[in-house]
Amino acid sequence: MKGITHVIAVELKLIVRDPMSGFFALAFPAIMLWVKTRTGKTLPGGLPVIDATVPMLSVFVIGLAGLVVLPATLAQYRERRILKRLRATPASPAMLFGAQWAAHTLLAAIGTVLLIAIGLAALGLSVPADVAGFLLAWALGALSLGAIGLLIGALVPSGRTATVIGLSVFFPMVFLSGAMIPRETMSGSMRAIGDLTPMAPVVEAIRDAWEGNAISPVTLGVMVAISVVIGGLAVRAFRW
Repeated sequence: MKGITHVIAVELKLIVRDPMSGFFALAFPAIMLWVKTRTGKTLPGGLPVIDATVPMLSVFVIGLAGLVVLPATLAQYRERRILKRLRATPASPAMLFGAQWAAHTLLAAIGTVLLIAIGLAALGLSVPADVAGFLLAWALGALSLGAIGLLIGALVPSGRTATVIGLSVFFPMVFLSGAMIPRETMSGSMRAIGDLTPMAPVVEAIRDAWEGNAISPVTLGVMVAISVVIGGLAVRAFRW
């Protein structure tokens, strides 16, 4: 246990030290938070923009860490033959995946806490109405989107290719699922397309918990199913 904790801590330190990962996971969402909430307007239905924007951007951070940074890290390790060296150790693919997922989830957690702290301190953010539901939805979102990132990282040979694929998956999901644009302001056809993405249930569950609405068991079940099925495929497809 001590060994895996040390590996996670080292991986997190390496991720944060990378200027691009640190900026886009921590600083960029904070800048977007200020840009999107500076007018102080409300959404259709009367919800303050800040109370929708922080939950939405927390999904942005989860997606960036799980779909872009995580697969690029794994592919870079393969490209630099670090995985070949790890193969000679007792580490299994599941253990390696677990350590990488945990490190990148901690990055997303830091980004989310930063957004919440800024919102509470300076922008009039309300606390989540259902804290336990928010934490559950956030964790399942990190598991489901991280599983997709692990599958990309298990298959792609180089870090550059993994980054291109990760961004190609990440940006359409972000814009269509409601992680960047409030679902209240999207057209019906745009919402219908976005609902087909794996990021949509994460946005829906996190926003429902924050606003005090009941989280749909179907939404939670979809995230669990994605985590199990895609995560299992990633372990089976992994090559050192």
